[in-house]
Amino acid sequence: MKKILLSIFILTAFIFSGCGGGTSAEKNSAEKVPQTASENKDVKGDLKITMLNVGQGDAFLIQTKSQNILIDTSDIDERTKLVNELDKAGVSTFDKIILTHPHADHIGGLEKLLKEKKFTVKEVYDNGIPATSKLYLNYMNEIKADKNIKHGTLTAGDTVDFGDGVKFEVLYPTKELVKEVKDGNRKTDPNNESIVGRLVYKNFTMMFTGDAEKEVESNIWADNDEKKLRSEILKAGHHGSYTASTENFLRVVKPEFVLISAGEPTDKRGGNTYGHPHVEPLENYLKAGIDSKNIFWTWKNGTVVIKTDGKNFSVTPEVKEDWVKEWITEKKKNSKK
Repeated sequence: MKKILLSIFILTAFIFSGCGGGTSAEKNSAEKVPQTASENKDVKGDLKITMLNVGQGDAFLIQTKSQNILIDTSDIDERTKLVNELDKAGVSTFDKIILTHPHADHIGGLEKLLKEKKFTVKEVYDNGIPATSKLYLNYMNEIKADKNIKHGTLTAGDTVDFGDGVKFEVLYPTKELVKEVKDGNRKTDPNNESIVGRLVYKNFTMMFTGDAEKEVESNIWADNDEKKLRSEILKAGHHGSYTASTENFLRVVKPEFVLISAGEPTDKRGGNTYGHPHVEPLENYLKAGIDSKNIFWTWKNGTVVIKTDGKNFSVTPEVKEDWVKEWITEKKKNSKK
């Protein structure tokens, strides 16, 4: 009788172990799939990424357990907004600042961060292509004058350590492109010389694109394995302009969320006289299967906070508003007038 009971017990244990989720390899594979923000509200992760609400310019704050990093520093006219956002985040020391390209709406706030005593900047990176604007020359002079600030350049193939297992893989510009421009063999085009990179933390990825346009997206797609481009979150190229976010690029990146940094379209002071975001990229996002509720624009949704533990992540806008389809309809209606 005991033997019969023992056999039944072993058989039952075997059946339940078989239904319990598969082999350890299968479990590990399942664990590598990050959950979406709709499934995980406010993940308590150790990596925090914030799209700062700074009007038309770009400014993204990345906080690991040991470092604070800024990717771009907003526009000249938006310096007060930048400082307010940084105060709100409680950040005054920057281990690294990455400037994607030297247009004012991306480097405009750096001079304030370098000059004000309340801020400390340790390292500044750009693409290594000189510019002639007063704004660019001023920040370069500030860096040269301060021996405590390290200045570096980034090109495709470089990796920047953000600490605690978080890294930034640079995809563009290529060393060849930078050399051609610096040697005078290629006309400079700052948008299409933007630093493009992929932030990687365990199984979480986010693509930063600066103001890179369709030409750059095509080059990146051609030069890289698709696995190196897949990203849960995409920072929309060129503030949501029709010059970026092609269907092919979205097909290989396969983002679940899109973040657009752009100011009020009717506010000339905010610099958004271009009417960003445009209809074409918005429609491309929807065609790519991105839920309209997962497309966030600073003017509509305010500051947007991403938290991740490297497996799960959450995306939390300051204002929850599903504006995309209404905006597309309005833009098309106005274009017919």
